Amino acid sequence: MNDVENLAYNETFSCVQCGYCLPACPTYKTMKKETHSPRGRINLVKMAAEGKIPLEKLMEPIDLCLGCRACERVCPTNVQYGTILESAKEVLQRNRTKNMPFIGKAVKNLLYKQLFPKKQNLTMASHLLWFYQKTGMKSAAHSTKLINILPENLAAFDKVIPELPSPALRNTRLQTLKPDGDVKYRVAFFTGCVMDAVFHKINELSIKLLRAGGCEVTIIPEQTCCGALHSHSGETEMAKELAKKNIAVFENETFDFLVNNAGGCGAMLNEYGHLLKDEPEWRERAQKFAKKSIDISVILSKLELPLKKEINKTVTYQPSCHMKNVQKVEKEPLALIASIKGLSLKRMENEHMCCGSAGIYNIVNYKESMIILDDKMIDVKKTEPDLIVTTNPGCLLQMKLGINREKLTEQTKAIHLVELLAESCGLSYP
Repeated sequence: MNDVENLAYNETFSCVQCGYCLPACPTYKTMKKETHSPRGRINLVKMAAEGKIPLEKLMEPIDLCLGCRACERVCPTNVQYGTILESAKEVLQRNRTKNMPFIGKAVKNLLYKQLFPKKQNLTMASHLLWFYQKTGMKSAAHSTKLINILPENLAAFDKVIPELPSPALRNTRLQTLKPDGDVKYRVAFFTGCVMDAVFHKINELSIKLLRAGGCEVTIIPEQTCCGALHSHSGETEMAKELAKKNIAVFENETFDFLVNNAGGCGAMLNEYGHLLKDEPEWRERAQKFAKKSIDISVILSKLELPLKKEINKTVTYQPSCHMKNVQKVEKEPLALIASIKGLSLKRMENEHMCCGSAGIYNIVNYKESMIILDDKMIDVKKTEPDLIVTTNPGCLLQMKLGINREKLTEQTKAIHLVELLAESCGLSYP
C-alpha cells in the first residue's frame, strides 16, 4: 500500500478553512505561518494524499505541531484534527524509519522498546539519576559549568528535574492500600512510566489523597507505559501493543475507576477505544477500559477530603491541554483549588494556550518550545502568583523552566495539583 493512502484524507473534507482555529493555535500565534496553523496543516495533508505535494513538505509543519488539539474545541465543523495529525505522524515516521541509519534505529529501539515500556529499566535510570543528585555530582556539574557540554535542551531541564527518592524508599509501596474508614470506591491507580520514575512523590501523594477520601487503592505491578509518547511520535503499532498489555492486566481486577494523575497519560488511556477501533477482538474491551479511566481531580471532587490547613497564597492555574481538550476535564481542578481555605486564585489570560511542553516536544523542538513558553510566561507574570498549579508532569517541568528563565525562583514555584491538595490535607512525603 502506498504510504499516502494511510493519511486521513476523508477527514480533511470537514475543514472549511474558516480560520476559527487560528487564534487557538500556539504555533500559529508564535510562528506566524499559515503552514503552522491547523487549517494549513490539514490542507497540506489533503494535498499530499492527492499526490500534489511530496510527503517531505509535511515534515516541518507536522513535526512542529504541539498536538494540543485546542483547535478541536473551537472548530464549528467538528474537524477531527487529532485523527488527521495522527495519520500524518505515522506515515512520516514510517518513511523516516526506512532511511534511518543504524544508530538512529538503535536509539529509537532503546527509548521506545527498552526504556519507557520496561519498569525495571526506568527504575534503574531513576536510581542513577538519584545517585547523580545525591552525591553532589549535579551541583558540581552546574557550579563548574561542566553541564554546558550537554545540548542546551538537556542542560536546561537538568536544572528543574525534582529530587528523586532513594532506591530503598522507592521499594516501600504496597500493592493494595485500604482507607482508615469505610470504602467509598475501589480504584486501580495508573502509575505511568516517567511519572513513577521521576515524579514518585506525586504518585505517592496521589495514593494518600485517595485513601484519605475513602478509596481502596490497588497498584497493579504488571501495568506498563500508556503509549502516549509512542503515539505522538508516529509509532502507532508500538502504542497499540502497550494498550493491549494495559487492558489485559487491568481486566483481571475489579474496580470502580482507573485513576491517573497525568493529563497526557489520561488522554491516551481515554483514547484506547479509538486506537484499537479497527481490531474487533480488542475494540469493545478498549472502550470498556477507557470508560473507567478518569483523572484524579474527577474522583477527588467526588470525595470529602480533609482540607484543614489554610494556604494563604496567590495561585494561577495552567491546565493540561490533553486533560482539557481530550479528556474534557476542566471544572474539577478549579473547584478543588477553590475549596482550599486561604488560597486566592487568579486566572491568567490565554489560559487555554499550550505551555509548549507537549510530551517531548520541548526536548526535540527546544527552540520553538521556548518561544511558546516565553509567551505563556507573559500571562503568568501578570497574575503575580506565589504558585503555578498544573495537572501534568510535562507542564510542571515546563513551568519550572519558565520560572527559571524569568528569574522568579525566589517568589514563584510550580507544583502539581496533588501536591497542593496534600499540603492542605496535612499529608507528607514520604
